[in-house]
Amino acid sequence: MTAQEKEKYKADFKKALDNFTTKLEKYVSTDNGDWSVKGFIDVYKNIYTISSDTKIVSKILEIHIFPQILQFAGEIGYKIILTEHQNYYPDLTFISKENEEVKFAVDLKTTYRKKNGISSFTLGSHGSYFKERDKKKNIQFPYNQYLGHYCLGVIYTRTDINADDPTDTEIYQVQELQEEYETPNKKVGEREVTSVKNLKSITSVIKDFDFFAAEKWKIASDKQGSGNTANIGSTLSINDLRNGNGVFSQLGEEWFDEYWINFGAATMVKEGKTTKITNLKDFLEFKGRTDLWAKIVTRNSKD
Repeated sequence: MTAQEKEKYKADFKKALDNFTTKLEKYVSTDNGDWSVKGFIDVYKNIYTISSDTKIVSKILEIHIFPQILQFAGEIGYKIILTEHQNYYPDLTFISKENEEVKFAVDLKTTYRKKNGISSFTLGSHGSYFKERDKKKNIQFPYNQYLGHYCLGVIYTRTDINADDPTDTEIYQVQELQEEYETPNKKVGEREVTSVKNLKSITSVIKDFDFFAAEKWKIASDKQGSGNTANIGSTLSINDLRNGNGVFSQLGEEWFDEYWINFGAATMVKEGKTTKITNLKDFLEFKGRTDLWAKIVTRNSKD
C-alpha cells in the first residue's frame, strides 16, 4: 500500500468518525440534555439510580453507545474486533471488509468537565507494544499494522446527585412501567422506594454531552496521564481536544512517537546534573533541534 493510499484511507475514516460523533449526542440525551439512561431495573420494576463513580459511568456509557458503533462500522464497510483481554489495546479494531490491511485502532475515552477544562484521561501506554511495534504483547495486532490510532471521546457534566457519596443510590418505581400502581414508600431492604410518575422525572447522574474524534498524537501532551504508570496524557482543554491541538500537533506524529518511545529513558546534563528527559522542550534540545521549540503547542488547562 502506498503512502498516498494510506493517507486516503485515514482521511476517509476520520471524516466518517467526525460525522458519527455528531449523531451520538442526540442518541444518548433527552431533549433537555440529560443522559437518557436513568438506572437499572429489576423484575419488580424497581429502578436503581447509577452511581456517579467515573468508572461505572464510563462502562455504562460504552455499553450504551456500542450498538451505534457496530451499526456505524457496517455502514462504512468495516468490521470490528474487540480485544481478547481486558488490558489489551485498543478497545476496538476497525478492519476494512474490502482490504484487511486497512486497520484502525479506536479507544473509547470518557471524562467530565471541571471548573476549568476537564478531568485528565490517558491515551494508552508508551510501554511494550508502543516501543516494540512489530510484536503483539498486550495489543490485538502489532502497533505498526494500524494505519491510525484514534480516540473516540465523550465529555460530560456531572450533576449533584450522589456526588458526595458515589456508593449511595436511590430507588424508584415508575408509574408508567407498572401494571398496577405500587404503594408509595415501599422499602427494598433498608431503603425507601419513591414513586414517580415517569422516567424523565428521575434525575440523571450526568448531562450535557460533547463527543469528539481525534488521532491520539494530535491531542497528546508531553506528560504522563496517571501517576507512575506508563500512560500518555492528553491535553486538558476541551477546545484543544475538539480541534486536535495537543502539544505535538504542529510538530508531527514522528516527533510524538520518538518522544514517547524515549520518555524517561533519555537523559541530559542540566546545571551539572544528569536528568531524565520528561518534557518536550528538553527532548528537542537533546536532539539538537531547538529550532523547533516554536512549534511546541503550549499545554492549556483552561478554555
